[in-house]
Amino acid sequence: MAAPLELSCWGGGWGLPSVHSESLVVMAYAKFSGAPLKVNVIDNTWRGSRGDVPVLTTEDNIVSQPAKILNFLRKQKYNADYELSAKQGADTLAYIALLEEKLLPAVLHTFWVESDNYFTVTKPWFASRIPFPLSLILPGRMSRGALNRILLTRGQPPLYHLQEVEAQIYRDAKECLNLLSNRLGTSQFFFGDTPSTLDAYVFGFLAPLYKVRFPKVQLQEHLKQLSNLCRFCDDILNSYFRLNVGGISPAGQEMVDANLQKLTQLVNKESNLIEKMDDNLRQSPQLPRRKLPTLKLTPAEEESNSLQRLSP
Repeated sequence: MAAPLELSCWGGGWGLPSVHSESLVVMAYAKFSGAPLKVNVIDNTWRGSRGDVPVLTTEDNIVSQPAKILNFLRKQKYNADYELSAKQGADTLAYIALLEEKLLPAVLHTFWVESDNYFTVTKPWFASRIPFPLSLILPGRMSRGALNRILLTRGQPPLYHLQEVEAQIYRDAKECLNLLSNRLGTSQFFFGDTPSTLDAYVFGFLAPLYKVRFPKVQLQEHLKQLSNLCRFCDDILNSYFRLNVGGISPAGQEMVDANLQKLTQLVNKESNLIEKMDDNLRQSPQLPRRKLPTLKLTPAEEESNSLQRLSP
């Protein structure tokens, strides 16, 4: 029997199984390759110290970073690329490098650096899933890490100022989206009718940008004009991450049902306890009502009280 595979990753929202691009890459690849992952969604009971997820855990290994996790899954015979030719394999590596160079900086900026998006959407969402007091520290650390990553790769001469860097990364990202749209064309996936590693990466980078509702939507608006890329994301969500009417995945629905069952049991338990208390009160002997003694004032006290009532 194969060793169990457990993936710790950020959870979902806005109809996505995860709002975190790198987590989505691994989750999508696992679906495409048939890898039986048990997904452990990070919540406010998480005791990690950093945001370095996703993390794949087996009986003998702990693997982080999407590329390393995908390589590990391939070694376990979960290969989504077994039908690709050598040229298609080379194209996959080239397009992944293009995504990481041209598109990822703009995705990071949209989530973690653009102040309106960060303070309105990103920070509250991630902080709500991190235990206190890390919830006060980790989102800011992740934001600074994203900015440093952008400046390290794109803050070279002649782009010395942040405004110049921002303008350039969004130009590059829009160009990258156009190239992806032209490459996909009318095909279901990038190499035909079967999803592969490249589809997992493109989906992981595009789906949060497509679905998360941001106040500043510069790159999102451009993406939504490329209907085949939007259709690509929707098809993968509907085919591999089907949600129910309430917008909850089957795994999420199981968790909701379990929590609802626990809540129902707790309410029933408290109701039974209240009923027992009522029965005990009804069965307990009732003492006769005591009559309070009447105090009789002396004439001098009555005169003093009368004067106090008349005084202003």
